[in-house]
Amino acid sequence: MRWLLALVLVPVVSLVATGCSSTPAPADPSVTRMTVQVLGTMPHDPAAFTQGFEIAGNSLWEGTGLEGQSQLRETDPTTGAVRRAVDVSADQFGEGITVTPTGIWQLTWKDGVAYRRDPATLAVVATVPLDREGWGICHTATDLVTSDGSSTLVFRDPLTFAPRRTVDTGVSQLNELECVGDTIWANVWQTDRIVGVDPSSGRVTAVVDASALRPAQTRSDPDAVLNGIAAIPGTDQFLLTGKRWPVTYRVVFTPA
Repeated sequence: MRWLLALVLVPVVSLVATGCSSTPAPADPSVTRMTVQVLGTMPHDPAAFTQGFEIAGNSLWEGTGLEGQSQLRETDPTTGAVRRAVDVSADQFGEGITVTPTGIWQLTWKDGVAYRRDPATLAVVATVPLDREGWGICHTATDLVTSDGSSTLVFRDPLTFAPRRTVDTGVSQLNELECVGDTIWANVWQTDRIVGVDPSSGRVTAVVDASALRPAQTRSDPDAVLNGIAAIPGTDQFLLTGKRWPVTYRVVFTPA
């Protein structure tokens, strides 16, 4: 994709992750242990409390949180600059987002609603009840998939938002989600790890240690955790960022 060439390139190194050695996945040799290889970087708004991160078309979409600060943003995928944004109601806490053929879904945390927005205007075109806390959301060819901070993922009708089925991953605090092929990638809240989940069974198939990405200036902020996964279409690469991070990384996942 042409816009990838505009990212600021850095020397390609395989980062050796540091920090906690505990892992959210079971001690199972079938679980692939991975790390991240940095291919490039670009700026990220250090005030953005990132809750959702997804590429669609020529745009990088971001949902941000906190009451009075929550937005849906369309950003430039080469510079991170905000092209346009719409506020969530000041008394609501915005959460994950995903862009489907029928609109942009945006969750709220404890407000009991999810919104579908028109991608052309960003206006709300549907409001649906949310039967549990809203954390992360992504979509497959047939379903919306949501997390609620537990180990459960809920598969939903992409038009009505009605729940169809659930899977249990055995890993709690699943947060921001990215559906890619036959894997759901999920941030594990309050860690710098990402797990890969089989959508059919809920089994954890991979654990990515991305702790080496954590910017030094965020390490004293307990809320500034990794929480943005955007797959780059047509590649095996991802954009990763976090809450209040000043940088977005372009990476590939590699065996640890």
